[in-house]
Amino acid sequence: MTLEPQSGLFADASLRLEKALQYVTLPEDALEYLRHPKSSLSVSIPVRMDNGSLQVFQGYRVRYDDTRGPTKGGVRYHPKVSLDEVQSLAFWMTFKCAVLNLPFGGGKGGITLDPKALSKMELERLSRGYIDAIADFIGPDVDILAPDVYTNPMIMGWMMDQYNVIQRKITRAVVTGKPLAMGGSEGRDEATGVGAFMVIETIAPKLGLVPAETTVAIQGFGNAGSILAIQLWKAGYRIVAVSDSQGGIYSAQGLDIPSIQYQKESTRRLQAVYCDGSVCSVVDHQAISNEDLLKLEVDILIPAALENQITEANADQIKAKYIFEVANGPITSAADTILDRKGIVVFPDILVNAGGVTVSYFEWVQNRSGLYWSEEEVQQQLQKRMVKATEDLWHLAQKKAISIRTAGYVLALERIGEAIAVKGTRDYYVRA
Repeated sequence: MTLEPQSGLFADASLRLEKALQYVTLPEDALEYLRHPKSSLSVSIPVRMDNGSLQVFQGYRVRYDDTRGPTKGGVRYHPKVSLDEVQSLAFWMTFKCAVLNLPFGGGKGGITLDPKALSKMELERLSRGYIDAIADFIGPDVDILAPDVYTNPMIMGWMMDQYNVIQRKITRAVVTGKPLAMGGSEGRDEATGVGAFMVIETIAPKLGLVPAETTVAIQGFGNAGSILAIQLWKAGYRIVAVSDSQGGIYSAQGLDIPSIQYQKESTRRLQAVYCDGSVCSVVDHQAISNEDLLKLEVDILIPAALENQITEANADQIKAKYIFEVANGPITSAADTILDRKGIVVFPDILVNAGGVTVSYFEWVQNRSGLYWSEEEVQQQLQKRMVKATEDLWHLAQKKAISIRTAGYVLALERIGEAIAVKGTRDYYVRA
């Protein structure tokens, strides 16, 4: 019995389950549940702009599966946000939470817009309007929001505050990734990048990778990509290329990541520099496109931007030995087949970028208990979970002679299937 996916990005996301279904025995009920999202919501958000005009934005929220607990997932602001994309992200989040053994299901949300075109006051009105539209469908025991592409702690704070206004009570656990002053968790901002670093550090010895001899290229120098770059640079990896939405920079000798980050924060430009204090000097480098970065001959390639970056069209030109997916869905299923044939090992998003949702879980727990952890405690708990999940997938992949991605879906399906089975399946009722 197989899934019957819809068209578009969700169809491609669903194809990953086909391989996994060969290695796991599931009750028919589990597959029937996983064919369809729990709920899909499309909303119109009217916003009064600074010039007095009215503009209506399209927003979405999808709760894919809540078998293992309330749904959990970010909200992204991006011009390409669509219901198909949000449904796919909620689908992936379902499996990510299961891989990390978190008591959540998968959810996701988004608004279609260019956030850079709005003022801060317009963004606040938009964020609060989004919560006005979906407030009846979310809650700390129903669906929990978090930051994603082009959303941040301040936006999450606006969303939580608006929910509090509607509910007439303080409900911190409805949103994670909030500012610390509003009940956020230490270590949440850096969690995705730090979690990815923990996965790489756990895997590197198994692959015989020595940091000083390992070259790395990172597509995407946003929150997750830049934090991961800093962590890898500190550990001694040679990062030869990074990029943002405008393009990239390359230097075979390696880049000084702290200086580049300082320059990006100061000027919003990505440039190869070396800084001594506040004085930065441009160093020799080559300007490259995001597409060219993906094709560099490096040991580790890290797509940390958006989905569908490596496709059937460019997969044959990928020369990296290993790929760690920090973005959600950066590799299509067709590209997966080509990369596998070339012997390129892919470590999937449902493992590598799970640090964010894991620390969001910690924040949710802290909000509900009223007991808050130090950054050191958060890091220790995150490391335990990331290392265990990485070891679990590595050993499962070795045992069944399957890819790490397929191992992730097998493990997640087993856990979701078990949760469905204990509620009663067809076999239970037929025997009864």
